[in-house]
Amino acid sequence: MKLEGHSNIEHLEFDIPNRQLTVFHHDNIEGIETAIHDLKLGDTLLSTETIDPSDPNNNFKIDADSSHKKDAEQRKLLWIVLVINFAFFIIEMSTGLISRSMGLVADSLDMLADSFVYGISLFAVGGTVIKKKRIARIAGYFQITLAILGFLEVLRRFFGNEQLPDFSTMIVISILALIANLICLYLLQKSKSKEEEAHMQASMIFTSNDVIINLGVIVAGILVNWLHSSTPDLIIGSIVFALVIQGAFRILKLSK
Repeated sequence: MKLEGHSNIEHLEFDIPNRQLTVFHHDNIEGIETAIHDLKLGDTLLSTETIDPSDPNNNFKIDADSSHKKDAEQRKLLWIVLVINFAFFIIEMSTGLISRSMGLVADSLDMLADSFVYGISLFAVGGTVIKKKRIARIAGYFQITLAILGFLEVLRRFFGNEQLPDFSTMIVISILALIANLICLYLLQKSKSKEEEAHMQASMIFTSNDVIINLGVIVAGILVNWLHSSTPDLIIGSIVFALVIQGAFRILKLSK
């Protein structure tokens, strides 16, 4: 998103696990370096070299037909995982409120945050930078608002005399959410674009984190029953709310 306004960029290749970006461009690189540096991610220029655009061994020129086909496949996949995540946002939010579990409520907000991520990814597939930034800004502020309300509720329950959350509901719903996230992760890993497109890699990372969160809520449910205390539920809820806020600030940074 940060580099989309630069007309001298031909193609971007992302290696997210190794935190490396290859920029195929013409003319000078100063504006590109400045834009990347503004993100404050500890950037370092590793190397630069001149290539021949007509060389068939250079793969930065994308065939238009294959690109459109790839975009259509990405949209279909992202819609599937978006619907799954949004459905579990509703399921976990409603069951979390009924069972008095802040862990489920927090995980539902994390599912909602992922739905926003997939929504931004959908706009990233052939979308304009203005659309991306608008949805990113709305998503970021909305996530922060919900997470702050969640923190306030955690404090109220910590200092109040609340009933224990229903540990069985916590465990059952979290197992179902875990299965849903594993399905999403499987679908994303099957995608041919998972190694090429930054937004697809980002979606996989978020979904992988969700699997860990689901396991945390399951463990919290077991501890609630074992210790006869709501503290494990409040702790996991606070951790997830913090993760949601952290992700929201990263999205807001990109929307500037």
